[in-house]
Amino acid sequence: MMEKPQRRSVPTTLAPLLNHPYDDGPDLTPTQCAAILPRLEAILHQRQSDDSDPLLRRHIEGIRQLITVLRFCVDKDVKLIFG
Repeated sequence: MMEKPQRRSVPTTLAPLLNHPYDDGPDLTPTQCAAILPRLEAILHQRQSDDSDPLLRRHIEGIRQLITVLRFCVDKDVKLIFG
């Protein structure tokens, strides 16, 4: 019988977002939003040149929208509320 591989944790600035439940859970603070922004922007800039895949284009648009919301939260010093 094969052993089930252990799940490893990889440190990332996206952790507060990736570990967040889809529909509820703790709000993200403006500080957490600010920490997430640079990584999402880097992902966006890395992927903008390949727009041939419609699904990828939808994901890129979702990242753009999330970046807009995160910037708003940081600029206005408000939490990102889920739910």
